[in-house]
Amino acid sequence: MELLRNAVRPYAWGSRTAIPELLGRPVPAPHPEAELWMGAHPGDPSHVIGPDGTERSLLELVDADPVTQLGERCAKRWGGRLPFLLKILAAEEPLSMQAHPSAAQAAEGHAREERLRIPRDAPNRNYPDPTAKPELVCALTEFHALAGFRAPDRTMKLLKAIETPGLAKYTGLLEAQPDPSGLRALFTTWITLPQSSLDSLLPEVLDACIRHVQEHGEFAVECRTILELGEAHPRDAGVLAALLLNRLTLRAGEAIYLPAGNLHLYLHGTAVEILANSDNILRCGLTPKHVDVAELLRVVDFACGEMPVQCGDVGSRMAVYRTDAPEFELSRVEWAAGEDDEISVDSVGPQILLCTAGDLLVTADDGEKVELRRGQSVWLPAADPPVKIRPVGGNRSQLFRATAGTCED
Repeated sequence: MELLRNAVRPYAWGSRTAIPELLGRPVPAPHPEAELWMGAHPGDPSHVIGPDGTERSLLELVDADPVTQLGERCAKRWGGRLPFLLKILAAEEPLSMQAHPSAAQAAEGHAREERLRIPRDAPNRNYPDPTAKPELVCALTEFHALAGFRAPDRTMKLLKAIETPGLAKYTGLLEAQPDPSGLRALFTTWITLPQSSLDSLLPEVLDACIRHVQEHGEFAVECRTILELGEAHPRDAGVLAALLLNRLTLRAGEAIYLPAGNLHLYLHGTAVEILANSDNILRCGLTPKHVDVAELLRVVDFACGEMPVQCGDVGSRMAVYRTDAPEFELSRVEWAAGEDDEISVDSVGPQILLCTAGDLLVTADDGEKVELRRGQSVWLPAADPPVKIRPVGGNRSQLFRATAGTCED
């Protein structure tokens, strides 16, 4: 049981306040700070801080003794690799619109690009690794996102509310076939439009969105989002694609699970994110990075309807966010101010405990103790004994627990 020193990723869309404030550093930061990574990702692994203050890469520890660190079943199931990555995500501006492949798609795509000898760090590489990348995001603050295709009848109502002469000829594709096949046809048409057609259509759509907002229309929130995306990414087909997705506002503690093929876009807010330890991303737009339309269409799932929002299944104090992802499981524990009851955490495999509010005391069955302050995290190898956790200091406290999902073959 050892504290972690974690890497901060300074992407341009990040916040200058959220992560520094969480870590107790001066605010605002000199540069945007977008993500805090906790895990053994090769690109920026956490470092384990020993009792004498020395540090060692968590990736090195796992590589050197995967059975001790991960447990025998997890090490076998995931080839000696920690299967999940835990993050704090702090979005001040929208990210790119993207989807992630299934395990089979990732394995096939990786093998294909290896045969073609595309360098793994090449800008046009879609599959730098052969693994899936499901993810779950749980809001720490109000968190805004687009995720999953909206039900076709609701999308038709939105498109009729902002209809223009240029838009009408395209929305007829969905009106004639209001199902996943119609969504595929409309989405494919929009993201493959010639730039000249986009340059004609987008201003019409944005003007119609302005009018709808001014009239306090039913889809004012969705239209404001389209206007923000259009301002940030003029001439981008992703702005049109965003018209087809569910617009979500998550409250603190609410989460969405994004399985393979789910098209999504994080807009604004701070969240805890857990995902499979993979870099496979198929981008749709709203980014200067590589967009491979043909491969994106192979991956995107056009299933439609409301995006499920969950608060976690509560057992005792621990709320567990249920998914079908074998790579990870995320849980949350809350204590109100003045509460100090203790919870037990079994040794079920590799775990990362993250404190996001208050101060916590973690005590192992062998007597070892670690105090976790807000923003700090601790690594629990599979070989470690179970621990007990309780808040100290009398303030509201919050803990997130990340561990591997099922490790069965």
